[in-house]
Amino acid sequence: MRLLKSADLVLHAGDFVSAAFLEELRAIGPPVEAVHGNMDEPALKKALPKQQVVDVGGIQIGMVHDAGPRARREARLAARFEDCEAVVYGHTHVPQVERFQHLWVLNPGSPTDRRKQPVHSMLVLRVRGSRLTPELVTL
Repeated sequence: MRLLKSADLVLHAGDFVSAAFLEELRAIGPPVEAVHGNMDEPALKKALPKQQVVDVGGIQIGMVHDAGPRARREARLAARFEDCEAVVYGHTHVPQVERFQHLWVLNPGSPTDRRKQPVHSMLVLRVRGSRLTPELVTL
């Protein structure tokens, strides 16, 4: 909770499941930018985009829930978000912090549903000037 309260912005890659949870997250304080996930109720799928690009201090960050099959995922994301410095995706709940060509490919895992992962996790992105530094945080 401390990390969320101290953030300037929260990026969420989908699967809130309910609009009530999105409102709880927004009530913590920082603005929330989000895309909808496959597990989200119909009202959320209607209210949130499937994908978007967010400007964070002059750095473009793409967001999408489902980045598709594992094979060639990074190449597809680099082509899909060619003007971005990073892309954040969810769906798999498998953490990923990887540089591919011009792009940081980032999956925070999940702070709530770790599935087969050994720990819950999230990402902290630090933006300083034109530099983006991702850090995977285990919870």
